[in-house]
Amino acid sequence: MQKNRKSEHSRKKILIITNHSYMLWRFRKELIFELMKKYVVVLSMPFTGHEEDFQKSGIRCVETAIDRRGINPATDLKLLFVYYRLLKEEKPDLVITYSIKPNIYAGWLCGKMGIPFSANVQGLGTAFQKPALAGFVTMLYRLAFRKVQTVFFENSANMEEFQKRHIMPVEKQVLLAGAGVDLEQYTLQPYPVHDKVHFLYLGRIMKEKGMDELFEAVRRLSGQKEGFVLDLVGFFEDEYREQVEQLEKDGIAVFYGFQQDPVPFYKEADCVILPSYHEGMSNVLLEGAAVGRPLITSDIPGCREAVEDGKNGFLVKAGDSESLLQAMQKFLCISQEKRRDMGMAGHEKMIREFGKKMVVETTIQNLRV
Repeated sequence: MQKNRKSEHSRKKILIITNHSYMLWRFRKELIFELMKKYVVVLSMPFTGHEEDFQKSGIRCVETAIDRRGINPATDLKLLFVYYRLLKEEKPDLVITYSIKPNIYAGWLCGKMGIPFSANVQGLGTAFQKPALAGFVTMLYRLAFRKVQTVFFENSANMEEFQKRHIMPVEKQVLLAGAGVDLEQYTLQPYPVHDKVHFLYLGRIMKEKGMDELFEAVRRLSGQKEGFVLDLVGFFEDEYREQVEQLEKDGIAVFYGFQQDPVPFYKEADCVILPSYHEGMSNVLLEGAAVGRPLITSDIPGCREAVEDGKNGFLVKAGDSESLLQAMQKFLCISQEKRRDMGMAGHEKMIREFGKKMVVETTIQNLRV
């Protein structure tokens, strides 16, 4: 026992700071387990699910509350002090941050305290879409990333935005294929045979994911007596409760709520649909394509990378219900064989460009511990 403890103390420590334990497990566990082979790994995050799985794997987890969406100076100042105490106590050899508040607050502290750190920009969110807020967030990022070693981006447009805003030197930027997709978990599945086409939306049911356009499109499509059903998987924001319930009553949609295992829903889908306004890199699209399902999604950074338009899916204009409707109509008109071929093309694209092992290797190669 003492020998093991001595061995652990002799290894360097990596502290990973994020805002969501469930998402960290879903998309980064392979990276974390690979890091554990050489380093001691400690996780700081709100406990939102799967923290017990990390703990069972021998990882120490520090529960850290974060207001993920709000901007409250008092709350954020408190978080800054929490991160300061955490860094003082843990004395990590390297910090890796995910999401905007850990990137900015923990990143700034690491710079002040002389602690090496790398950050992950998983998307720009709404911060850079509002001119007044964009300038403020740009300033915060410049301060936080002044001494950053490496910043990983999930799409080239986000990386170029940081270059345009002169937030950090270009040589510190690394482009990843998102979090990648686990091709051993999301394997190619036989294409389904249904009486009605199943369009699958999987994710949070909220405005920024294009729900207004999707619900308008399916209502118009239903009025044309087209044979389809919309499968909805995920939490919904309260403002969409009535619409979801009405779509179910009208026989247009089936709501399954949040599901731990998305694979059965991908298997039953004829097409995965995501009309989002912005993404870092959509894991839903990568998973759906890996399973062998065609995609309909917005022609935006973080979505378009998964689609070769007309080959493994269709790209539509973000925020445009007419464009979305036309793509869904087009999909309904193509043959079963063509749909299957599109799904296979997407699967092959995932193998070529988005394998999880490749993303993990690239990440580790660019960490300096």
